[in-house]
Amino acid sequence: MPDLHPIAKRIHNVQPDPIRLELDSGETGVYEFSSTEFFQREFRGEGVRIDADVDAAFRLVTSEDHERVLLGRSGPDEDGWAMLGTVVAAERAGDDDGPP
Repeated sequence: MPDLHPIAKRIHNVQPDPIRLELDSGETGVYEFSSTEFFQREFRGEGVRIDADVDAAFRLVTSEDHERVLLGRSGPDEDGWAMLGTVVAAERAGDDDGPP
């Protein structure tokens, strides 16, 4: 069986602790994922952003070819999910990254 996606593994190993994600657009944010799971090579996660946009829900999924981890967002007054981009880096967030 091919290896699991390294960014997905890092997110899975850090949760439920805060994790800083960087997207292919250059945007970064600090998230807490309440759940992450693998289904063979497919990865999924559900969480919230804790440094901004705290009322929205966020979802992680791997692309169909399992080459990318994608981040989606659903706001409190929105129907459905909007794709924000591809996660290009994930690292454990420091204690000073939370809300003021």
